[in-house]
Amino acid sequence: MRILIMGGTRFIGVYLTKILVEQGHEVVLFNRGNKPAPVAEVKQIHGDRKDSAQLKEKLSSQEFDAIFDNNGRELSDTQPLVEIFKDKVEHFIYMSSAGVYLKSDQLPHIEGDPVDPKSRHKGKHETEAYLAAQNVPFTAIRPTYIYGPQNYNDLEAWFFDRIVRDRPIPIPGNGMHITQLGHCQDLARAMAQVLGKEQAKGQIYNVSGDRYVTFDGLARTCATAVGKSAADLKIVHYEPKQFDFGKRKAFPMRVQHFFADVHQAKSQLNWQPEYDLLTGLQDSYKNDYLASGRDQAEVDFSLDEKILAAT
Repeated sequence: MRILIMGGTRFIGVYLTKILVEQGHEVVLFNRGNKPAPVAEVKQIHGDRKDSAQLKEKLSSQEFDAIFDNNGRELSDTQPLVEIFKDKVEHFIYMSSAGVYLKSDQLPHIEGDPVDPKSRHKGKHETEAYLAAQNVPFTAIRPTYIYGPQNYNDLEAWFFDRIVRDRPIPIPGNGMHITQLGHCQDLARAMAQVLGKEQAKGQIYNVSGDRYVTFDGLARTCATAVGKSAADLKIVHYEPKQFDFGKRKAFPMRVQHFFADVHQAKSQLNWQPEYDLLTGLQDSYKNDYLASGRDQAEVDFSLDEKILAAT
């Protein structure tokens, strides 16, 4: 197949590009050109996807069998792409988010659960609805928290920063909120598995790790991944409503239960996560955190100090 990836040079796109090239596909990346292609022979088309006129100018003459829209956040990001290729592609794979789900008393979230119209990810669901209304042969992928090497969101690194420096881990609530992480390599593999599957068209798939973990459990697993004793880890619980952090984040995850069932992806895509949480965190620690020298970097712990001083 000739495949277009929107993005392709950051995090998930890097893994996906490598997998598709290894499978023998011809891959073309569309991005701003700020980073090199993850595979040398991959062609790049440079441009700003938010400029619809530029997008159409750069891509209207191109032909693709499939498109991976990895970095569209709002409907306005994806609509011009659909207008160009609506009747010209066999498959349109859209990177959505499990963050679209409405907070619920019943968990895990399953595909088809109500969505939150006020979610900060509402643009993702609006795009899903648009793709369906336009009869685009699309598949939407809804990951929960993504982690692993090259993660540009402070997630596992937030825990590593404190653990390697023998600092207490401030965790909101009682530490028993349940969440879910999925390794970037597993996510990219699931995305690649969508290709060529008629059953996947018109479907939404939750994709993440297949086990859930508490906040405290995540901290302890991070300690084990670093090579330290989970039993010796000092966790400090606090009530976040007692603090005014302004626009800064004192903790990298939403303070609620947040996890989704991935059985549909496993059964219909013939996909299985390869990483459990510990091996995934060990991969991230060794091949990203240490490799980048972040263990030696200066870290701002001022919000931690504010919490610790009051507890």
